[in-house]
Order: sequence, then structure tokens, then C-alpha cells
Amino acid sequence: MATISANLFDDVPATRPQLDSQVESLQKLQKAAQKIGSILDLDQLIDEIVNEIARSFGLLETSVYLHDEARGEMVMGGVHGCSVHSKGFRLKIGKEGMVGYVASTGQMRYAPDVRKDEYYVACEKSTRSEVAIPLHVGERLVGVFTASHPDLDAFPRQQLRLLQALCDHVAVAIYNARRFQSERAEREAMSLEAQEARAIQQALLPKSSPYVPGFAISGLSIPARAVGGDWYDFIPFPDGRWGLVLADVSGKGMAAALLMSATRGILRSLAEACCTPAEVLTKLNGLLVEDFPAGRFVTLVYAVLDPVTHSVTFASAGHLRPLLVDQGGARFLDTERGLPLGLSCGDYSQRTIALSPGSRLVFYSDGISEASNENEEEYGLDRLVKHVSSPGASAITILDDVRSFANGVGFNDDASVVFVKVGSSTDTAIDTA
Repeated sequence: MATISANLFDDVPATRPQLDSQVESLQKLQKAAQKIGSILDLDQLIDEIVNEIARSFGLLETSVYLHDEARGEMVMGGVHGCSVHSKGFRLKIGKEGMVGYVASTGQMRYAPDVRKDEYYVACEKSTRSEVAIPLHVGERLVGVFTASHPDLDAFPRQQLRLLQALCDHVAVAIYNARRFQSERAEREAMSLEAQEARAIQQALLPKSSPYVPGFAISGLSIPARAVGGDWYDFIPFPDGRWGLVLADVSGKGMAAALLMSATRGILRSLAEACCTPAEVLTKLNGLLVEDFPAGRFVTLVYAVLDPVTHSVTFASAGHLRPLLVDQGGARFLDTERGLPLGLSCGDYSQRTIALSPGSRLVFYSDGISEASNENEEEYGLDRLVKHVSSPGASAITILDDVRSFANGVGFNDDASVVFVKVGSSTDTAIDTA
């Protein structure tokens, strides 16, 4: 808060009693300025302004009008001592009242006798003099302050200058409070939108794992923010096969979530046409190249599980290599061709692998392998192999292990897993909860 200086009166010769009165007025001004300077709640601030100034200066009525730029009006934000007009009362800028006049001209207007002022809008019957002072921050009109008194010509020049000085502080305080209020409303709206988007995105994920005799399949996705660009999916086919998807849209947050939703819908439509994984990704990429914004892309692995032949055929669009753990050990699976989706046109290759009893196949996003702890050490592929090779591993335990490794640091990126375990025909599905 800037200090109110006594030089407000430097050009006015004064007697000792006058000086004492000026000092008292300055103290009142300083006190009022300090009170309003730290309030960020707009309604509370305006309430404090009108009441404190009225008490400090013995005024009949005080009010603050706020600038409604969109409607070209001044709207009463708070008032003290008026029984006629209340909060929300409006005046047209340049057309109605001293407030409208001051808002349009940017100049203070003082009416020593309101009965003779063409712009005065009557309020209290006992009002005889009134002043309206513009509230500016730089060139920006914030509002107008008014003060009324029951005596004629009740505002001497010194008091008008005091009120003008105080209004400089009032303008800044109101400007800051309105900006804070606006930013808070935006944050709350964004938070609500993010919550709604998260609910919608979560609804797009599988509600449960597929029941496939002889297999235990689980999936899980944790966004780094309210919404994310990772997703996984289980797509049933009429012949008993299942499509398995895990994808990662570049970026985070709402933009990635929107692209994720669009990609998911197109992929499901193509997959249901019963094309091979390579054909699905080739067609999907051709569509996304036309629609995706520059610099955006999707890495994705799409597989079709055939429980009859105990095999998986998969194609990859630049995604992290799937991990297979079986009796022969652990290995990461490659395909010959597969650029990330949305970058450029091209075709995709696919690979078929046999799934022996007890084998585990894992699709994962980089939020798993690149998760780091407080020492900036990454979880890495070796830890992933070790955990997947352990008894009882699943999508849930993988994410729990990564979270434990991060030791409270949390996920810096969206983290997703699809886990397929081959067992006996008596094995049951694992919930994704």
C-alpha cells in the first residue's frame, strides 16, 4: 500500500487549527486506505469501502459503481446510507446521473447544490451536496465512487483532494479484487470442466476385464492430471477373439484427452470391420494424418487375442515394445514397420506369437518405464521385467510397484498397463478396479 502524503495540502497556507484538522484527515485517509488494501473478496471490499469512508468522513451516503463494459453501464456494487437504490442499480454511461457523466468524461464532478445539477439522480431527500469521482487504473475505468452530504457545499477543496487520493487506492483495490474474482471463477470453471471430462474419459475405459477361459486379462490407466492421453481397451469379436489396445497420445491434459477420444472411436469402428491389426493401423493412420494438428501423434499397440489357437497377433505404431515372459525367459517384441499415428502416411506390419501356459504378455506406456523417484532414477525396463516375472503380477501390482518406487513423487506422465496371463481353463478374469 502506497503512503498518503501530506503534500496534498502543500499549496494551501494553513493556520495551526487547520493543520491539526489536515493531519487528522490524513490519518483517517491512511487508515481507510490500509483497511481496504488487503481485501481480495470483491463484495467484502466494496462493503468496507462505503462503510469505512462514510464513518471516517461523516458522510450521509457513499456508493461504489462498477464498470460493466459489455453493457455500457455502471452497476452499483455497494452502498451505505441510501434507502432508494440498492446493489445492482444501473446507470447508462454518458446518459444517466452524475455517475454516468463521470464515467464518460473521466473527470470528477462536484455538485455543491444537487438541486441545481442537471445530472444528479435523487436519492435521500436530505442530500444537498454530492461528489462523484472516477476510479481509474491507468487508462482503464474501474468504477465511480460517490459521496453525499446533507449540507450545501459540504466538500471543501481539501476534502475533495483527500477523497481523490483515497479513490486512487480504491481503484487499485477494486481492480485487483475483480481480477482475482475473475481468475478464481475461471479456475473453478476449469476445475469443473476437468472433473466432467475425467468422468467422461473414465466412462470410455472398460468397466471390467473380459472373461476368457484359460486367460487372466487386466488393465489399468492412471492419468497424471484430471484427464490424460493414455487409454486401453478390450474389444470383443463375434468369433470369440478379443482386440487389446493400449495407446498414448502425445502431450497431457485436455488436448490429449480430446485426441484420445477421437482416436478411440475411429479405432473401434475399424476393428469391428474384422481387419487384421496391420490393416487397422494403416487405415487409422491415413485418417489421423488428415485430421491431427501439426506435431500431435499417437503411439499405439493393437493386438488380437485368439483363445482357440493360444496366439496373439499385434501391430505397433511406434509404441514401446510389448514384454513377453514365458518359459524361455523375458523378451521385448518388435515389428518391422510402424511409425506413430498421425505423422505421415505409411503401412504397418504385424507379428503373431504363441502364448504357452504360464506366459505373461504386457503392454505399457512410458509413464511406467520412465517414472522416476526423488533421486531422478527411472523405474526402467529391468524392474518391469523383474516384477512381471514374479508370482501374482497383474496390471494393478505393476502400477503399485511403480508408485512404491516413486516414493511419493507420483506419476509425472499418464501410466497405463494391459496384462495378459495364460493359465488353466479354471482361471477367472481379474477386475480392473
